[in-house]
Amino acid sequence: MTAENGTGATLEGMGWDAFFAAQVSPPETGLLPMRIATVHRARMSAIALDGRVKLKLEQHTNTADYAVGDWVLVEPHTNILHRRLDRKSVLQRHTEGAKVPQLIAANIDTLFIVTSCNADFNPARLERYLALTNEAEINPVMVLTKADIAEDAEKYAIDARALQRDLEVVTLNAKTPDAAAVLAPWCGPGQTVALVGSSGVGKSTLLNTLAGSGDEVQETGAIRDSDAKGRHTTTARSLHAIAGGGWVIDTPGMRTLHVSDVAEGIDILFAEITELTPDCKFRDCTHRHEPGCAVLAAAKSGALDPERLARWYKLQDENRDNAKPAPGSRGFKKR
Repeated sequence: MTAENGTGATLEGMGWDAFFAAQVSPPETGLLPMRIATVHRARMSAIALDGRVKLKLEQHTNTADYAVGDWVLVEPHTNILHRRLDRKSVLQRHTEGAKVPQLIAANIDTLFIVTSCNADFNPARLERYLALTNEAEINPVMVLTKADIAEDAEKYAIDARALQRDLEVVTLNAKTPDAAAVLAPWCGPGQTVALVGSSGVGKSTLLNTLAGSGDEVQETGAIRDSDAKGRHTTTARSLHAIAGGGWVIDTPGMRTLHVSDVAEGIDILFAEITELTPDCKFRDCTHRHEPGCAVLAAAKSGALDPERLARWYKLQDENRDNAKPAPGSRGFKKR
């Protein structure tokens, strides 16, 4: 499937590969593979080889089951959505009070976690993004914006690298064309990246720079000088072509980020703690008060950052508590 549209795009260039092709049954070979570009409450659009199309949905279709970046099969001529293909990866988050996780984006190769070199840099929030990314088996890259106006951008880069072992960290000015060159290693043909971060850190500016078009793909805002809080500009997730041949998904800024069902992601994030736990005296050690605890010993000796350990406790507790069924729901038992 390599037919081209006016921009020279191919299905392979859009991220299609053997994983998705193997899911197409013989009766479905006449259907058209497309990628979901936008998802709204009652409508969705997709990108096909000949451009963007508005999908026609069956009455029973629940758009909440679809994420930007999904591959779907569509009937030709009518643009009726047939079905969604299994995902390679999906980024999702737990929202307070919701019964199911909220889908953020699907079939992502690399997640750009965007923050700025100012008061917006929040290790605890960035670690939450990393835990979600690790759990989804997506490659994380920390992107530090506004490096051009920071007094010491390298200090932020050092702090970012300390958040996770072997974490890729880049610093840039999102408004300059050089930003696209810095991120080019992850944005080649067939590659899909997504941008996440709080409002106002430069995600929309970076999206426009990556798209490389003269017009703004997303409106841009700014961070207030008084408190480094962002002004919300992106209002919906969307899929866009990158000038270098890849694809980028923008997401709205998220001020609150809860974790749930990300135990493996937390283990990867805090590898220096995870690797200590087998050395504890007790197999069921909680690493809080037990004698012979290797984690507490490392914290006492200074080998383990106590602030880092405190954030690990908090994420572990939140992940455990959010995994419990809510009172009154099926599976919840009063003690």
